[in-house]
Amino acid sequence: MSAPVVLCILDGVGWGRRDDGDAWHLADTPILDGLLERAPWCLLAAHGTAVGLPSDGDMGNSEVGHNAMGAGRVFDQGAKLVDKAIASGAIWESPAWREIEGALHAGGTLHLLGLLSDGNVHSHVRHLDALIARGIASGARRLCVHALTDGRDVAARSALRWVPELEARLAAAPIPAGIATGGGRMHITMDRYEADWEMVARGWRCHVRGEGRRFPSATAAIEAAYAEHPDRNDQWLPAFTVGDYSGMAERDAVVLFNFRGDRAIEISRAFDEGPAFDRVCFDRGRRPAVTFAGMMEYDGDLSIPRRYLVTPPEIDRTVGEQLSAAGRSVFALSETQKFGHVTFFFNGNRSDPPSGETRHEVPSDNLPFDSAPAMKADEITDAACAALAHGDVDHLRLNIANGDMVGHTGNLSAVVQAMGVVDTCVGRLVEATHAAGGVLLITADHGNCEEMFRLDRKKGRYARDDADVLLPSTSHSLNPVPFILVDPSGTWRLADADRSRPVGSIARIGATLLTLCDVPIPPDYLPALVTRLTD
Repeated sequence: MSAPVVLCILDGVGWGRRDDGDAWHLADTPILDGLLERAPWCLLAAHGTAVGLPSDGDMGNSEVGHNAMGAGRVFDQGAKLVDKAIASGAIWESPAWREIEGALHAGGTLHLLGLLSDGNVHSHVRHLDALIARGIASGARRLCVHALTDGRDVAARSALRWVPELEARLAAAPIPAGIATGGGRMHITMDRYEADWEMVARGWRCHVRGEGRRFPSATAAIEAAYAEHPDRNDQWLPAFTVGDYSGMAERDAVVLFNFRGDRAIEISRAFDEGPAFDRVCFDRGRRPAVTFAGMMEYDGDLSIPRRYLVTPPEIDRTVGEQLSAAGRSVFALSETQKFGHVTFFFNGNRSDPPSGETRHEVPSDNLPFDSAPAMKADEITDAACAALAHGDVDHLRLNIANGDMVGHTGNLSAVVQAMGVVDTCVGRLVEATHAAGGVLLITADHGNCEEMFRLDRKKGRYARDDADVLLPSTSHSLNPVPFILVDPSGTWRLADADRSRPVGSIARIGATLLTLCDVPIPPDYLPALVTRLTD
């Protein structure tokens, strides 16, 4: 039994400006502050091309971040794959699109469902535009968009940036076309990890059955929601229907244009699965026989959905596979909100655990995250410390989600509280790892909580509204993330401790874990971040 190697992923805790918009900086974090003073640490890139996204203007996210760490190298990811498939035309040659075209030629309506923004985390409006143009060219006689409002990967109340423009484009189409339904992404449709099936049920009733408060336009629906619910941002807008839309019909075609998997799986299952779904998840009621396809395959092991337009990256020789082949024992844990990230995404988009990997999921509370900023960090830490004390784990991997999930609320004071909880949990992990004779790595998958106000990058300062009030940010950031090496034995040092810039991608964590676990590293992995002091 080797000394345990612990990877603690502080989800959404990037390295920011260390100012009044930085919740980590504002919080009481004596443990993390002390580690930054005493322990070796560096910065890693967790966004853009460093994690396989199209450009360095693209924010990182939990999916690609965990993919990169678990793969040990960088693969083209979601948005980049879709961009390439559209540019080459491969998307329109896919079997799924051919089936969509077949439904359109038979007279079916084309329904396009997804997140309407340019956040590029779950979707991008340019992909929707491409689907609209191709659907019309392929013979669609009617087109309906089901627009989920964002407010999370983009500005909190920015839906009226995209909705009126889209309505105008659809009104100018040569066929009857328009936004048919919509609502906030955290209120309908986009649940993940089976945390709230009723959320998916609300989306199903809205999109498929045409149930919801009716408005003459999506713009009118959003304006009414803003006026009636001044405390809600776009994530939480109530479901709405538009005009005379009455629901989907037999032989219609439906494309879910989100490319990221975690919040697309459940609604995909609702379209694809048979009668057993109604007994286990929710009663779908009327279920028209539509041709459904996802933008990508959201779960390769479970083949969700059955049809998809763009093939996801094939990530082989993951860290999990290498540890399994070497006979190392692994314990992966998090609460429900991030459980799939330390399991499915970290293991190259595979659901089944590699041999030797055990898992522990702490159920998340179904509450607004800023009302319970501690989330389940204490319970996750309890389980991690117990596993280390038990003494039979070679590698322990955990995700503490507070910085990201509370960060997405835009509530600065709640995020400051959340970071205080995170700091206490890190202190307990330091003690437990030390007692077990192990090594602790502390990092993040992307930034979020360190940039709680919208940053005007051209001016180099936070943006303000017309009343000179700072604009809250609910999205991820473009900031690097810390990588802290806690090694009480003094055996290891950082290969590059330059803190003025990122020393590479978070994908370097893959080789680092294998190095510390004394497991051979595949030759195409990015180099490890650590070396022995004697090297």
